[in-house]
Order: sequence, then C-alpha cells, then structure tokens
Amino acid sequence: MTGPYFMDAVITPNRSLSRKGFIILISVMTAINAATAALFYSIGAAPIPFFLCLDLIAVIVAFSVGRRAGSDERIQVTADEVRVLMRGREGDEHVVWTSPTALTKVDLVGDAGDARDLSIRLSNRRLPVAKTLSRPERLAFAQALHQAIGQARGAGGAWA
Repeated sequence: MTGPYFMDAVITPNRSLSRKGFIILISVMTAINAATAALFYSIGAAPIPFFLCLDLIAVIVAFSVGRRAGSDERIQVTADEVRVLMRGREGDEHVVWTSPTALTKVDLVGDAGDARDLSIRLSNRRLPVAKTLSRPERLAFAQALHQAIGQARGAGGAWA
C-alpha cells in the first residue's frame, strides 16, 4: 500500500484470561477436583472421579477453542485501497480483502443503537469485519471507517 494511511486499525479479541491466569485456574480446578475425587472414592463412589476429570477436560478444551477462534484483524485505508489482514496463530499476517477505496462501501446492519453486523462491500463481494467488538464499539468503528474511506476518496487515489 502506498501513500498515507487514513486508517490503520487493529482489532484484537478480548481475552478473558492471560496464559498465566489460565494455568492458575486449571491448577486450582485440578486441586479441588482431586480432593473431591479422593473424598468420593473413599466413600465408595468410584465413578465420580471420572466425571470430575471430564469436567476439567471440558474447561481446558473450551478455553483453548475460545483462544484460537479469535484472531487479530487489521483494517487499513489509503487513497488507493482498503485492505483487511488477519493474524494467524504464528503471528504472521495474511491479506483477506483488497478493494479500491473509491468503490468500497461500508454496510452496517441495524439502527444507530444496535449495530448487529458491519461489513465492507465491493459489488457482490462482502466481508464482515469487527465481529469481536461490542455493538456500541462496532457502531463507532463503522463511523470511523466510513469517515476514513471518505477522506481517502477526497485525497484522490488512483480511482478518484
């Protein structure tokens, strides 16, 4: 991308726990489940430790899936193009959308108080963006993106 950026926004999903917090949570749950399993096993309820183990595995899987599901999203706007990049697990960014700024539209589904879906559009192509933002944040981001594209068009890119 050449020229100045009218927008270079990185949207990072909210992570409820850091890696250290996750390890502490799993350690505490393991200790509590082990103590509870020992108690139930001592009174003759042998199947209960198995279910406590399943409970712990379910929590680990849920947090792992949630952590991998959301990836960083970067939206860049110049006078020439609008570009969306996604960051993979290894930290590398790859382009998922490129379109001329002059032809790119911002679509917001919902009214001013309820921004349910935000996408960028070029003819029949559409890419949902900012999915990890809350609805008020999505509305503010939609306004900022629309303004950045308008300013970029006014700057006179290749299509102006």
